[in-house]
Amino acid sequence: MPVEERLFSLVLALLASEHGLTKSEILSTVQGYRQRFAISGDNSNLERQFERDKDDIRELGVPLEMIEVGADTGTNQNVRYRIPRGDYELPGDISFSPEETTLLNLAAMVWREGSLSGESRRAMLKLRSLGVTSDDPVIGYAPRLRVREAAFEPLNSALERHVLVRFEYLKPGELSARVRTVAPIALIQHQGRWMLHGEDQDAAGTRNFLLRRIVSAVTTTSKRYEPFPPEATATALRELDEIWQQRTAIVEVEPDSDAATRLHKRRGTTVLPDGTLQLHYSDANIFADEIAGFGPEAVVRSPQPLRDAVRDRLIRTAADHG
Repeated sequence: MPVEERLFSLVLALLASEHGLTKSEILSTVQGYRQRFAISGDNSNLERQFERDKDDIRELGVPLEMIEVGADTGTNQNVRYRIPRGDYELPGDISFSPEETTLLNLAAMVWREGSLSGESRRAMLKLRSLGVTSDDPVIGYAPRLRVREAAFEPLNSALERHVLVRFEYLKPGELSARVRTVAPIALIQHQGRWMLHGEDQDAAGTRNFLLRRIVSAVTTTSKRYEPFPPEATATALRELDEIWQQRTAIVEVEPDSDAATRLHKRRGTTVLPDGTLQLHYSDANIFADEIAGFGPEAVVRSPQPLRDAVRDRLIRTAADHG
């Protein structure tokens, strides 16, 4: 599950409970934790994840409170966590334009649709079964992450059932697609792009497939595979981050242009003394597509292979359009 969805599920649960939830109630009921919660087993890894998540939502400005109840204070078992709604709501002096209000209404519709899902309802029923009272008006405002790629849902379904999938994949830099047979490991989001991290049955190794480069319908097979350990997802993201950190490009941008505005806002951008930008990237072909899209507003100075890749794209574009 994406970390953003787990954090929002945690915020929703803590908002819905007037008197707060204990750590055990959170880990056993909240979406993103309950799937890995062991009733009588070792939950130390899950507890450490919860501790990190607490820090994350506090950094986002969410007022998370810890309340000790009972006579025996000082133990984690008596600590309850809650988010006071009065401190979380917007101040009264904030107003929105009609356009902003329209966008917020659309966002609320999407959030409401996600919170009314079966998962959210089951989580609330579990909380009530534990004797935890919830504020029903909060339901209807849980987020739902949406993706445009049609491949997402069938891949997610295959991932849950642990079955192999087949699809045609157009590799960056190639002109024709190839059929891939893959054991899905995880659907991950990196630098705003959804990817399938899976074990390529033909290449006998793990690969990352951009969902937007899957150019056919995803078909499932009857062949099952053993589930991969949960650490595989974190490993894939860590490897992508390491690649992103290692690969840098020097790009010259036209001042006050669209390229300057967008590239300045990229994560990790550094403005060098001569005014050029040092940018990180993980895939040279994808980054070349992005830079070429700015036309004359952005020029790659280094590395040379990336510069050549952008130049080739611009030459093909000029030839295609006469």
